[in-house]
Amino acid sequence: MTNPFEDEKGTYHVLINDEGQHSLWPAFVEVPDGWTIALKSDTRAACLEFINKNWTDMRPKSLIAAMEASKQGQPPAQSEGDAPNQQSDPAGDAKRLH
Repeated sequence: MTNPFEDEKGTYHVLINDEGQHSLWPAFVEVPDGWTIALKSDTRAACLEFINKNWTDMRPKSLIAAMEASKQGQPPAQSEGDAPNQQSDPAGDAKRLH
């Protein structure tokens, strides 16, 4: 059996995730969570052409946003899962009081 991602005669989808990343995906394989179909059921060549035309910046959207914020002198926006651990340190608090 050949690699389904390299089958020139296969039917493919182009998938895209929330970060704007694209993926060539065999049409017979279930679309994984976190990905949506940007181009449905086409040839491998057509899908690769779509990816080459539409995914011109390989950086994830979150990195682009962080770099833009940095250029403007602003701290990058943090998502809820990215917040630093803010646990209280009673010993540290006591040291600062004295």
